[in-house]
Amino acid sequence: MKKYFLSVVLLSLACYVFAQDTTKTYAEKLGWPKGAKVLILHVDDAGMSHDSDDGVEMATGKGVATSTSVMMPCPWVPEIVQYIKEHPDLDAGLHLTLTSEWKNYRWGPVAGKANVPGLTDKQGCLYPSVAAVYFNATPDEVDKEMRAQLDRALSMGFKPTHLDSHMGTLFAKEGFLQKYIQLGIEKQIPVMFPGGNDYFFRAEAKAATIAELKKQGKYKEGMAIPDPAELVKAKDIGVMLWKNGLPVLDDLHNSSYDWQMPDIDHKTDAEIQKWYTDHYIESIGRLSPGLTMVIMHCTNPTPAFQYICNESKKRQGDLLAMLDPRLKDFLQKNGYILTTWREVMERRKKVGND
Repeated sequence: MKKYFLSVVLLSLACYVFAQDTTKTYAEKLGWPKGAKVLILHVDDAGMSHDSDDGVEMATGKGVATSTSVMMPCPWVPEIVQYIKEHPDLDAGLHLTLTSEWKNYRWGPVAGKANVPGLTDKQGCLYPSVAAVYFNATPDEVDKEMRAQLDRALSMGFKPTHLDSHMGTLFAKEGFLQKYIQLGIEKQIPVMFPGGNDYFFRAEAKAATIAELKKQGKYKEGMAIPDPAELVKAKDIGVMLWKNGLPVLDDLHNSSYDWQMPDIDHKTDAEIQKWYTDHYIESIGRLSPGLTMVIMHCTNPTPAFQYICNESKKRQGDLLAMLDPRLKDFLQKNGYILTTWREVMERRKKVGND
């Protein structure tokens, strides 16, 4: 009877421990304390232009940003790669690029049009929209182009700390996503993927959907709003990535690109900085414990940047926020832990597959 009772106790304890383990955030699994809010403050679009490169250098060198990723098909890649070599501690990955979205500032596939015809438009450039890639490219062409971009980086002496996706194109179709994840696992390079509870990402996506439905006059109070398609299998994919030796994000903050500061073109730098910093403080303050990647597009725009795109002030707002002492003070006082993809992968290797 005693043996039976002891067996029941041990079994119950084992079940309790297992249940507790499944509630751990990926940040905890990587060795950070329970309840820790760990951030990768990440700057997209390095290599897109000189102004983009300058923004990356300022945000990571003088500001609180901790990471960046490079668009290998773009014309200013040699400049940022040289900077990465001169600053080996800089956390820099590949911003895998399958689109070329600006009207008069275009780039083509690294693999060449003949090798990936489904990725190119009539100009021989990458398509300007995610939808065009979805309907024209095959997963094999996407795989070929990703590998060509990685090969170019390695040939230039640049070893990326992680992989992520320009305009989210790799999340648009299951076949694309499979190739993206497969490449990361094969090369043991972390991939940007929100495979945790995604509390913030889900809430922001729901709010955006409701706003759009209201705009169309279709919203009814209390109506069910489905999760974003890319999150339907997110947890299962997260588990699979972890089992294959890669770290996983608990959440994703990708909201600043949708922020619309009223009359921004007529505001001073000080006014833009305050508005953007206030928005970062408010939104980061809503993050739950776990490992979260915060995506932004820091740019230090010169007058020429207006001929690339019409988002000079918006991208400058991201940069000014990262340089604002108020944001740094907020992060420090509230115990946020800043990290990089490099540290995250080092921690993943250390904890193994226990």
